[in-house]
Amino acid sequence: MSVESLLLDAKQPNSAIRKCARVQLIKNGKKISVFVPNDGCLNYIEENDEVLIAGFGRKGHAVGDIPGVRFKVVKVSGVSLLALFKEQKEKPRS
Repeated sequence: MSVESLLLDAKQPNSAIRKCARVQLIKNGKKISVFVPNDGCLNYIEENDEVLIAGFGRKGHAVGDIPGVRFKVVKVSGVSLLALFKEQKEKPRS
């Protein structure tokens, strides 16, 4: 379940603002940061949306220049984030 949207700074020597979201796991209630891929996909994730996450990186470690982010968003409300991005599908109204 999505909690909030975040903007994380990349580690040096890169200078970028990476789009991330804060998500609470249903399994154990932990709150984790997840990466939101593609340009503008953060707009499809709203508070209290159910999101499906997948591993992102190498065997449980953070990837690249994003500190502490180990997962990425795959689906939002049961619809693929890539399909929403390509405007093939619409997010269901809840």
